Amino acid sequence: MNLKKMMQQATKLQEQMAQTQSELSQKTVTATAGGGKVTVTANGTGDILAIKISKDVVDPADVELLEELVLTGVRKAIEEGKNMAQSEMGRLTAGMGLPPGLGF
Repeated sequence: MNLKKMMQQATKLQEQMAQTQSELSQKTVTATAGGGKVTVTANGTGDILAIKISKDVVDPADVELLEELVLTGVRKAIEEGKNMAQSEMGRLTAGMGLPPGLGF
């Protein structure tokens, strides 16, 4: 493979990756904690977009439970967003024969 062709492919891949990043910012994942008492929505770039908390889980005497549910929901949403991003980016590099660790 000649260098010019490799550079063209690299440029094309870079453009596709930028497009995919833009698309990921528009895609969302939703995670729940506490049996649906806390719902967290995130996008594919890891931004938390919304947190919904059921009124029946809000107990001033047990703030720690609410904190744990929110934290669990946020962690799940971020993980699902990362998984979605990894899957989308992996499609771009599939079949390119990249060494381990250089794929997405």
